[in-house]
Amino acid sequence: MKVLLIGGGAREHAIAEVLKNNPSVKLYTVMKNRNPGIYRISEKVSLKPETDIEAVKSFAKEINPDIAVIGPEAPLGVGMADALWDMGIPTVGPKKRPAQIETSKEFMRKLMEKYNIKGSVKYASFNTYDGVEEFIDSLSEEGIDVVVKPVGLTGGKGVKVVGEQLKDNEEAKKYAKEIFEKNIGGGKVVIEEKLVGVEFTLHGFVDGKNIVFTPAVQDHPHAYEGDEGPITGGMGSFSCPDHKLPFLTDRDLEEAKEIMRDTVEAIRKEVGPYQGILYGQFMLTVDGPKIVEYNARFGDPEAMNILPLLKNDFVEVCEAIVDGTLDKINLEFEKKASVCKYVAPKGYPTDPVKGEVIKVDEKKIRETGALLYYASVDERDGKLYLTGSRSVAVVGVSESIEECERIVEEAIKYIEGKVFHRRDIGKIELIRKRVEMMKKLRES
Repeated sequence: MKVLLIGGGAREHAIAEVLKNNPSVKLYTVMKNRNPGIYRISEKVSLKPETDIEAVKSFAKEINPDIAVIGPEAPLGVGMADALWDMGIPTVGPKKRPAQIETSKEFMRKLMEKYNIKGSVKYASFNTYDGVEEFIDSLSEEGIDVVVKPVGLTGGKGVKVVGEQLKDNEEAKKYAKEIFEKNIGGGKVVIEEKLVGVEFTLHGFVDGKNIVFTPAVQDHPHAYEGDEGPITGGMGSFSCPDHKLPFLTDRDLEEAKEIMRDTVEAIRKEVGPYQGILYGQFMLTVDGPKIVEYNARFGDPEAMNILPLLKNDFVEVCEAIVDGTLDKINLEFEKKASVCKYVAPKGYPTDPVKGEVIKVDEKKIRETGALLYYASVDERDGKLYLTGSRSVAVVGVSESIEECERIVEEAIKYIEGKVFHRRDIGKIELIRKRVEMMKKLRES
C-alpha cells in the first residue's frame, strides 16, 4: 500500500512511524527539510515546500498513492486536500473550507455562535482598527482582561494574553494595531475575553459525520519552566494511564466531547463534511470547558503522546476516516502514561540559534527506552543542523507519569548542542500546581 505523507516535523515523524507499523505500507513523503527519521523509512522523498500544490501533485502523479495524510496546517490552508481528492486520492485532512476551523479564528468563533455551541466566549472580530478600542474598553468595564489573536495562521506564536505577554488592556490595543500595520496572520484581529483556568487538549478522528476520541493531553506552550516566557508551538506534553487528566472530572471530559461533536456537525452544515483529525484546545474554567481554539490536524507535541499508545492499525483508521466508516472501528489505546519534551534551539522562539550542529546519539537514547522524533532539523553531509524552531522531541511511555519523565530526562542527556528544554514538564510538582489551581477556582 502506497501512502503519501505531507510534512517533515516531529508530528509527521510520529505519523510516519505508526504508518510503517503496517508492514504493507510503502511511504512517500513531501517535506521542505530533510528530516532524517522520516527520510530513512520513506521509499522516496520530495524536498519541496509542503504548500506547493503543483509540486505535490507532480509527485503524486509519479508515485500514484492509495491514500494521503497531511500533517501540518499550512497545506490544509491552501487547499492541498482539495487538490488531492480532485486527483482521486483519498486524503486524511480536511478540505480548505472545513479547515477554516483552524485557519480562520473568525470563522471558528462565528460558527460556534451561529450554532449555539457550548464553550463559546465573548469576542469580536475586526477588519480594521476601528472599534477595537471601544470593544476592549467595554470588556475592561466588566473587569475582563482580553486576548488578542490574528485571524489567520501564525505558527502558534501570534496570540498574546493580558497578564502574560501583554501588561494590560492598553498594551492589547497597541498589539492589535501592530497586527494591522504589519499584516500579521492576514492583518485581521479577533479580540476575546481572557479565560481563567487550566488548559487541556482533546483530539478526535473525524470521518465527516462520526468522531472518535483519543486520550486527553496537556500541552505546555510557554518557553520556560514555571510556565514563564513567550508562547511557543508547545514545549512538551503529558497524558495519563486512565486517558483523563488529574484536574478533569468525567463530566468535564464528556462536556468537551459534546462540544467537539456539535462542532463537527456545525462544520458539515456550514461548509461540508470534515474528514481528518480535529484538535480541541480547551480551557477548563469554573463554568466548565471553554474552547480556546481548534486545530485541523494533530497537535504538535500531542501527536507524540497519542500515536505511540494507539493499539489499532493506523492505516485502517485512516481508511475509515476517508471512507466514512469510523463507527465500524473499536478504537483502542494502551492504558499507559506518556511524557513528551521538546529540545529547542537556545533563544527559541524569539531569537533562536540557527545553522548550528546538533548531535543526537540515537543508540544511547534507544537504550533508555525513550522514543525519538526529529522535528525542525536539516540533515546535510551526515550532520544535523538547527533550523530555528523546535528540534527534537523525546517521549517516554510507561505505567506512570513519574517513570515517563525519568526516561525522557535520561534520554535528553544524549542530545548535544546549543539547545534547551523544559525540565519541569511531567514533574509531579507542576501537575499538582494545576490540580490545586482548579480546586481553588471551584471552591471560590
